[in-house]
Amino acid sequence: MKTIVYYYTQDGECPYLKWFNNLDNSIKVRIEKQVRKVIEGNYADHKPLQNSELSEIRMNFGKGYRIYYYDLNSALVLFVGGSEKKDQKQVINKCNSYFNDFIRRNSI
Repeated sequence: MKTIVYYYTQDGECPYLKWFNNLDNSIKVRIEKQVRKVIEGNYADHKPLQNSELSEIRMNFGKGYRIYYYDLNSALVLFVGGSEKKDQKQVINKCNSYFNDFIRRNSI
């Protein structure tokens, strides 16, 4: 079973939770189910991102939600952002910046 580590900016903001907390409760429940599956090792519909260390979990409900993560030593999953299909490229670019910041600040 994996542990979830949320990325926080230097200002103490968590982009994933900021995104998640603004969702409708029925969508939150479905996303939480998907996250639990990942913790248990069932990644379902996921794929590595091109030209990135990150991967995405794709959810085929609602607005086509995505969760971007980094699998750290197969012991931790770091969720660094979330999005809808329509703003995917913009969010991926931001997540790559978050990932680089995470690596720099944590000496990984």
